[in-house]
Amino acid sequence: MRILVIGSGAREHALAYSLSLDPQVEEVHVSPGNAGMTAVATVHPEGEPLELARDINADLVVIGPEIPLVAGVADVLRDAGFAVFGPSEAAAQIEGSKAFAKDVMARAGVRTARALEVPVGCTEKFKVDALTEFGPTYVVKDDGLAGGKGVVVTTDKQEALDHIASVHAAGNPVLLESFLDGPEVSLFCLVDGETVVPLLPAQDHKRVGDNDEGPNTGGMGAYTPLPWLPENGVQRIVDEVVEPVAKQMVADGVPFSGLLYAGLAWGEDGPAVVEFNCRFGDPETQAVLDLLKTPLAGVLAAVANGTLGELPPLEWEDGYALTVVLAAEGYPEKPITGQPITGAEPGSEDRGVRAAGVARKDDQTVSAGGRVLNVIGKGQTLEEARTRAYGVMETITMPGGHYRSDIALPAVEGRIEV
Repeated sequence: MRILVIGSGAREHALAYSLSLDPQVEEVHVSPGNAGMTAVATVHPEGEPLELARDINADLVVIGPEIPLVAGVADVLRDAGFAVFGPSEAAAQIEGSKAFAKDVMARAGVRTARALEVPVGCTEKFKVDALTEFGPTYVVKDDGLAGGKGVVVTTDKQEALDHIASVHAAGNPVLLESFLDGPEVSLFCLVDGETVVPLLPAQDHKRVGDNDEGPNTGGMGAYTPLPWLPENGVQRIVDEVVEPVAKQMVADGVPFSGLLYAGLAWGEDGPAVVEFNCRFGDPETQAVLDLLKTPLAGVLAAVANGTLGELPPLEWEDGYALTVVLAAEGYPEKPITGQPITGAEPGSEDRGVRAAGVARKDDQTVSAGGRVLNVIGKGQTLEEARTRAYGVMETITMPGGHYRSDIALPAVEGRIEV
């Protein structure tokens, strides 16, 4: 198989690496990719997806990020005869529009936060009254694509008002939500119409600093599986959340095909949806894929070709995987780029390195984004996986670089309860 992966982050690096290990795969191509992927894929920094797919005669196109999915790139490729892993433009609205997702969940009977739209152009009184109704913990969401950084959760009403103003200034409406208590769960599910196959549950760490302090980011680390999740937890999420939504979307004439990511809070009554994504999440993907024993290409192709229901049960390694993100100085507000990196040169995949915001300059790997790279560690215990990931991270240097030291630590110390 010849596979084209669309995207440039650590998620796409993880996908390309897993696909490169699959004996069915002859070639892996990535566009636009990044300089850290060159050992596992042919990188095409420039190129239009349809033209590239034709040039390499791709057997499968895997679309990683949400922006091309919401823009309808999957439809263009499918119309041209290519097998595509990723939902249609219409189905991708499950992530592209929070209001769309809320409507689907309401009709599917899925538990989620109560919500209210704050439209562009509304009065200050409307905003203040709405916040008063939804306080004292304010959940303010950009009703559009924001790369995982469009949400502010705060007890400071002025901070909430400021975020509403910034979202409105960008031309997007805001969604206020009631706060959902309980630890968060990320569950990736392969979805082909009404057929749902879950992957391992994971937990992301969104805040930039230890102890969940500082602003939200695209994700600073993740681990899988979750030792604190009830034994029937994954099945409950499938039964109560993902399957009802998948069936509702089929009934609505917008069937979902690809990876449906349910972000949930596990409260006293079980799972409630925080958000849906229409693609693999970053950084959870890096940890989850590293434990998958079933060759990845056949799994993604089964979804793309509509044969997910015929796929044998997925096989997983025993143990745990954990990933830690190395971020640039100033991230997430104003990351500083161009800093030299040592210890994470192309070809470092066997050390668990997955590159994101990197480039090559004068034969040196340098930073080229906010989240620069991440490191994966595996172990029979979560503590062992932590030790291995941080052990490798300590060998990587980058001026001003920073990472959280507490990924999965609450779980290791038994501080998460449901």
